[in-house]
Amino acid sequence: MTGQYFRPGLGSAVALAIVLMLGGYFTFAAVQGDHGLFRRVQIDAEIRALEAERDRLAAELARLENLTARLSDHWLDLDLLDERARDVLGVMRADEAVIR
Repeated sequence: MTGQYFRPGLGSAVALAIVLMLGGYFTFAAVQGDHGLFRRVQIDAEIRALEAERDRLAAELARLENLTARLSDHWLDLDLLDERARDVLGVMRADEAVIR
């Protein structure tokens, strides 16, 4: 048995090439695919941006609810009413001077 070497045939080389191509495909899909790592990072960034916008809108809603409550029939804030009338109607008192 000296001098005899095992030499793989063409079928083994084709099988190895197919396995390597499948492994490469699945690796690429795991990183770049619709459900891959890069898409996950992108979705996480979108989640953070939408949560920040939600928090900003919730704060604005709370501010508007406070202003609405202060102008309601149950509790009237005269200073706020005066400010809104001046802003909307352009009204001023007789003892005030306008500086532009």
